[in-house]
Amino acid sequence: METREMKFDGCVLNGFLMLFVNIALTLGSIAAFFYGAVQLDVEGCLGGCLMALAALVLVVSFFLWAGFMMLEPNEARVCTWFGKYAGTFAKAGYFWINPFYGKKKLSLRARNLDAEPIKVNDKVGNPVMIGLVLVWKLKDTYKALFEVDTQTMATSAQGQLGTDVKSIMNALEKFVRVQSDAALRQVAGQYAYDDEDGSRGELTLRSGSEEINQLLEQKLDDRLALAGIEVVEARINYLAYAPEIAAVMLRRQQASAIITAREKIVEGAVSMVKMALDKLSKEEVVELDDDKKAAMVSNLLVVLCGDDSAQPVVNTGTLNH
Repeated sequence: METREMKFDGCVLNGFLMLFVNIALTLGSIAAFFYGAVQLDVEGCLGGCLMALAALVLVVSFFLWAGFMMLEPNEARVCTWFGKYAGTFAKAGYFWINPFYGKKKLSLRARNLDAEPIKVNDKVGNPVMIGLVLVWKLKDTYKALFEVDTQTMATSAQGQLGTDVKSIMNALEKFVRVQSDAALRQVAGQYAYDDEDGSRGELTLRSGSEEINQLLEQKLDDRLALAGIEVVEARINYLAYAPEIAAVMLRRQQASAIITAREKIVEGAVSMVKMALDKLSKEEVVELDDDKKAAMVSNLLVVLCGDDSAQPVVNTGTLNH
């Protein structure tokens, strides 16, 4: 059966109470030791026994100092009993537990990861630059310490295993960074950057932001669950064509935009020409044969579809000229 995080159920005492008791033991043993030294001249055996007992109590009091621990909100201590997982203690405050328990401190607070944009190939093979921002936090302390080799990953330059909270959390952040890179590549490779001709109607990286982000969160959850990490939020925060094709794709987008605009202009011009001919015919302003209608249509289309302003020519003669 898989071992999971469990609550520490060992003996936990109030830290301030034990602090008072331990100070009393320390001061009392020191006083007893000196009192025994004074009694050596009077009653040697009693004084020697008193000094030995005081020294023993002093050593025990020094040992008890190692059992104190203080936790802030959203912090935890993973307790081990001679290598065996004994549970996780996550209550904020000042406490004392058996000093023989090993205690590794972990942070349960949320962390940000702003991943640098990476180059990937989209579904159709275009190289794109894509980056993400990720909010994550530690959920399962057992998996974080014992399912992933975080202590070896946090080994210092001097070869010492990382056991402090900073080293372990930095090792987990490296794990998150690597897995985020892999998940981002996997998701980006399933979709095209953009629906270039607009005819396929497929979900793309540009148009399907919410769906893509949800899929990215799911992939990250699957990958980071091994380390007991929960994904709070994952969002694509950078998306662009790679520099080597960015200029070409920009010209292509501009050309597509120009074509779309021309289609709208022509559609509107044809509608206006038809309306003008119908209006002239209905109100019997002038009678036009087919040739003159064709010439009028041509002139109107040139005026309405042209980029430059038209220069009107006033005909002062008759329509027959």
